[in-house]
Amino acid sequence: MRPVWLTVMLLAVSGPAAAVERVVSLAPSLSEIVVELDSADLLVGVLDAGERPAKLKDLPSVGRYGQLDMEQLLSLKPDLLLLWPGSVGPAQREQLKRLNIPTYVAAPHNLEQLTSQIEAIASQLGRPERGVSLAEKLRQRLDSLRQRYRRDEPLRVFYQVWDRPLYTVGGGQIISDALEVCGARNVFADLTLPAPQVSIEAVLQRNPEVILASDQAQLDAWKTWPQVAAVAQGQLLLVADKGLERPSGQMIEATAKLCQLIAPDR
Repeated sequence: MRPVWLTVMLLAVSGPAAAVERVVSLAPSLSEIVVELDSADLLVGVLDAGERPAKLKDLPSVGRYGQLDMEQLLSLKPDLLLLWPGSVGPAQREQLKRLNIPTYVAAPHNLEQLTSQIEAIASQLGRPERGVSLAEKLRQRLDSLRQRYRRDEPLRVFYQVWDRPLYTVGGGQIISDALEVCGARNVFADLTLPAPQVSIEAVLQRNPEVILASDQAQLDAWKTWPQVAAVAQGQLLLVADKGLERPSGQMIEATAKLCQLIAPDR
């Protein structure tokens, strides 16, 4: 199954920030952020896409990724929606706009935007001090990782999302920023699409020193091209932690694991 973050859109806020009591989250990553802000008590419904945090296991569902149950959503009478655009189709996003429910819309393109988003969500929830505290801890952790893994010449990395067809991440995707924290550079950082389709020939031409994927069979397939630096050096690395696919506070520690995977000597 392809990761649900293949579509990435803008960061935006609509509706006034005010004390809220009934919040519906329309993205797993945003649900996680609410839990990380110790504010799960405000959630009355969530959109499902994968395993839920334990604190949210009994909450009503408002549908699944790409299939929002509008009737169920309205029955919960939310006074704030948290929305990641890629989790809801364009037609239903237009429906949500017409409901005039205050909505926070977020899709961070880098880790600094993510920490700022956490602060903004805390403000929307009426608990700004929790956002400031958590964001500060995350920024300190990021600064520490950048200092530890910095390289004068970044490692060239190909991050494989899917194999048939072959997809990677573009320069505006938050995973590209995570690679930079680790002293690496996405070999397709010049592409503007969040999840561009690329050819094997293009990968060979850019000759990555490291190839990352979440499936071992996809990694093994690259052994067909021993001329690639990553293959020659045995740097076909399995990304087992799915945390990089969910831009919430936990992504910072997922980035730390990525750094350790890429550069264990540091």
